[in-house]
Amino acid sequence: MTLLYFALLVILSLLLIQITSKLIVYLSRLNNDLKIGGFALAGFLLALATSLPELFVGIASALEGTPAISLGNVIGSNIANLTIVAGLAALFGGTLVIKNGTTKQDLLHTFIAGASPLVLLLDKELTRVDAIILIALYGIYNYTLLTKRQMGYEGRESGIALLFRRLQPKRTKQTLRMVFLAVAGIFITSDLIVRLAQAIAGTFHIPVFLIGLFVVALGTSLPELAFEYQAIKKRKGAMFLGNLMGSVVANGTLIIGITALIHPIKIVALSEYLVASIFFVGAFFIFYIMTRTKHRLDRWEGGVLVLLYFLFILLEMI
Repeated sequence: MTLLYFALLVILSLLLIQITSKLIVYLSRLNNDLKIGGFALAGFLLALATSLPELFVGIASALEGTPAISLGNVIGSNIANLTIVAGLAALFGGTLVIKNGTTKQDLLHTFIAGASPLVLLLDKELTRVDAIILIALYGIYNYTLLTKRQMGYEGRESGIALLFRRLQPKRTKQTLRMVFLAVAGIFITSDLIVRLAQAIAGTFHIPVFLIGLFVVALGTSLPELAFEYQAIKKRKGAMFLGNLMGSVVANGTLIIGITALIHPIKIVALSEYLVASIFFVGAFFIFYIMTRTKHRLDRWEGGVLVLLYFLFILLEMI
């Protein structure tokens, strides 16, 4: 039965990559219609779409009274995004040139969003008030992104109002429907992958937080991995970085915020949590250096990021 589970995981992962490849085509078409920068499009719409598995896990774990799974999932997913996801995408997709459009401010905002739940958890609990703060941070981040990022202002019309007006043409609506169908495919496939991974992990009696940190986090990060790989292959640097950073923001604010709003989170596995939190800060710093110094991500750097993730696993297992 275990071998069957692993075979199904491989098949579903390949299916996920194919669906994501189609999604990039539709998003590129939507980008041309809406005249939004690739970074803004991937940072908001696609990042939210690829974070749906994390959201599903968060809501389910909160309703079942085990929000620690979601906490581990969010921290693990963010570490995975910055290391093994970006690393594998660069390793197999090739060198990616990152244009100067991505500023230090963008990276700083991403770090603040990703680190916010870690700061709020210094008292070992994430309350509903903390949850509201995190959700508000997500709203502020995306409002700023959509109103100031290449929205092509016309007069005094706000960026968001302009965005909705540009959604009216029939061709754009058809493209949008295809985007939502692709997103639904990603959601369903990812959900099946997570369920299979949880079933496998459950047979080994792994602690709940560690299940979220590794098994569930890797499963829910597959949409990001599939998209990042395809974005590098298609040389869409803005979409690569926009989706990666947007996913970190969504995980660190919206996802964990909704989870804590349903069921406040208390830290139980303190040592594992501290290692993961410190590693997130270190991983972000290394990723920042790699992408900002030469404005590109080389294959060898992708290899370093992958090794960094395995170092994280080793540290958690000690």
